[in-house]
Amino acid sequence: MSTTTIIDFIRHGEPEGGSRYRGHTIDDPLTDKGWEQMWRGVGGTAPWEMILSSPLLRCTQFAEALGERHNIAVIINEQLKEIGFGVWEGKTKDELKSERGDEFAAFYADPVKNTPRNAEPVSSFFLRISAVFDSIRDHHEGRHLLVVAHAGVIRAALVHAIGADTACMYRFNITNGNISRVEIKDDHMQLVLLNGQLQQ
Repeated sequence: MSTTTIIDFIRHGEPEGGSRYRGHTIDDPLTDKGWEQMWRGVGGTAPWEMILSSPLLRCTQFAEALGERHNIAVIINEQLKEIGFGVWEGKTKDELKSERGDEFAAFYADPVKNTPRNAEPVSSFFLRISAVFDSIRDHHEGRHLLVVAHAGVIRAALVHAIGADTACMYRFNITNGNISRVEIKDDHMQLVLLNGQLQQ
């Protein structure tokens, strides 16, 4: 008998300090706008049997509020933290283009070979997220889960799920407060939603 496992991913909303490179060393909470983005993303529904969250505030605060509202268990998973950006931490995209233009362009051309100085290697990060994704899938077969995480984490998980190359991670955008969904049936994984919102 076949079973279907559904894993939804939601990226945290806007953090205090606006858009900048935050890895796992900067732990800003959500702004009011960030909270609104996330509540809008989940709509009025709560189909999940469990919520898993990154340990960083911009994820845990919403995960715990959502879990409390709908009486859903919340598990904090340290392995779901964002990639470490090294010397890029705290910088905006415009600052990096101005101060480290060649380095910035090289990273997006080939992130695996051009990791910023002192950053977590993209290849190591991808292996970390692939492992936690497989663990979640294997331990929660047949369930509907929500993972509250970061753009990098969601990119890596989706690239792993569809069997794409690690270098593809930064070739698509993951937007604040929106949901992406992977369905798993008979060991076949399919991306069925990218940057969507659940219906009210």
